[in-house]
Amino acid sequence: MPKDTPRSQREAWQDRFTALKDLPQLWRLVRESSPPAVYSTIAARLLGGLTPIIMLYAAKQVVDIIAPAVKGQTIDMPALWFWIGVEFALAAASQANGRLIDFLDILIADRFRHSVSLKIMSHAASLDLASFEDPAFHDRLERARAQSTDRTSMLTSAGWLLQRAVMLISLAGGIIFYSPWLFVVLIVSVVPAFLVESHFAFLGYTLAHELTPKRRSLDYYLALGSSREAAKEVKVFALAKHLETQYSHLSRHLIVKNRHLAARRLLWGAILSVLSTAGYYGSYAYLAHEAALQRISIGTFIFMVAAISGANGHLQTIFSLFSGIADQALFLRDLILFFEEEPAIGSSPASLPAPRPICRGLVFEDVTFCYPGTDKAVLSNLNLEFRQGERVALVGENGEGKTTLVKLIARLYDPTKGRILLDGRDLRDYRVEELRAEIGIIFQDFIRYDLTARQNIAVGCIDCLHDDEVLLAASRKSNAYDLLDQFPAKLDQMLGTRFAGGVDLSGGEWQRIALARAYLRDAQILILDEPTAALDPMAEYEVFQKFAELTQDKLAIFISHRFSTVRMADRIVVLAKGQVAEDGTHDQLLEAGGRYSKLFEVQASSYR
Repeated sequence: MPKDTPRSQREAWQDRFTALKDLPQLWRLVRESSPPAVYSTIAARLLGGLTPIIMLYAAKQVVDIIAPAVKGQTIDMPALWFWIGVEFALAAASQANGRLIDFLDILIADRFRHSVSLKIMSHAASLDLASFEDPAFHDRLERARAQSTDRTSMLTSAGWLLQRAVMLISLAGGIIFYSPWLFVVLIVSVVPAFLVESHFAFLGYTLAHELTPKRRSLDYYLALGSSREAAKEVKVFALAKHLETQYSHLSRHLIVKNRHLAARRLLWGAILSVLSTAGYYGSYAYLAHEAALQRISIGTFIFMVAAISGANGHLQTIFSLFSGIADQALFLRDLILFFEEEPAIGSSPASLPAPRPICRGLVFEDVTFCYPGTDKAVLSNLNLEFRQGERVALVGENGEGKTTLVKLIARLYDPTKGRILLDGRDLRDYRVEELRAEIGIIFQDFIRYDLTARQNIAVGCIDCLHDDEVLLAASRKSNAYDLLDQFPAKLDQMLGTRFAGGVDLSGGEWQRIALARAYLRDAQILILDEPTAALDPMAEYEVFQKFAELTQDKLAIFISHRFSTVRMADRIVVLAKGQVAEDGTHDQLLEAGGRYSKLFEVQASSYR
């Protein structure tokens, strides 16, 4: 046996059997994906499992009927044709049933993959943003995604386990009827091979789990070396060789690990397969001896040899299938754990609808925030008010908490300490979905969807996907209308270069499309988090000027490093070290001669 401590062996088997408790949940997922197909395949496999023993018995009858003819004796011809007809009918039915099972397996796998993938997408969308910023979560998510496709083989294995079990039980009944000891010999010869195979399958799971981060690194290096987004820098900085080296180093490490495990599995599998073969041929020799002494008929000899051969094969297959299912259940645990993960940010049954209209605005009261996994405060005892109907610019150097403040307003995170009030009530008192519906945000790192222009704009309000008039109105507000008008397919033009017929856009053009999303949303709070960074100063000025015009009676918050734009705001809030350093109009802050004035002078000097 492979060298492992007794404790590690016990842990391995304990983990296997613990993982089997997840199988009912898998059964529920499978049944929900396609109930008719699932119940049909069970019936077909039960029928398929009983067919071999009946066919074998019919073959025995045929041989025993024909055997006297060798000695010149008369045989019962009607009985002979009857049993041959039975064999033919069973063979034809078995062929048709096998094709039906193959069809149902494909159908169930496709529907399971479809159903579980949708559940993964839905559940991932419900989780907190903090989850997606955790590398450990990405490992779990990657494994969960794999389960939506990789576990389809487990479904087929479970079906075959049922069918083989029925075959084994029926064949075992025939063997035990003649000689119970022969069946015991078969079990003793097969069990060691099963234990070793199961042991190495568990080691395979452990290794795969351990190497998940490295596989993600491999995927990342491959993407960097072959993606359009990285192509420019890869060429300019001559990174190709470096990326290939990194990929090769990680890949070789994985290959060595897998090869070492596969070699050990090959050695022990070959040794113990000899034991299994010896068990079968020992039984075969015993039956040949009994037939030679005429203690059993030729038909019985053929029946027993075929039954033992079939039982031996089915027994090994059942052990292998069970071992495989038990070990795949370990992988299934990743999918179950993913579904068990719950978001911390949500709505309680007593949550209130978001206020409409918003009357007073937002108030930050002693808000402190640290990102998960760190004690460093990005915002520290922040007190700040945003009054409904005003336009507020947030200013500060990178890392001062501007984008974090926006994330807190949208409840992508909750404050570590303190609270944020909307019209006098804590944001956590409102239904989170309704609250976010009242907030329109365009971040600097907005997504460039490789979809149609229609879909790109409708991201802001997906219910407007087929309302051309509303979509075009939003595009006019963002200065994207002229761009759409140039496209051959107008709103239905594919954007990006991922798919055939797509049109590539400049950074500024993409930003106009993204801004249309914010204007499409009938939100009472509009936030622009540096989405115009790729625009030239004049274009950005025009965007913010229109933004100011279109946000009358709404709370408008924008973040920009260009002070020529910032000065248009009713108020300018300067953040430093997670707190409000200054608050006032452009003229007031210049006159105060503080942080804002210095930043303004630094930027203004570059234009003199």
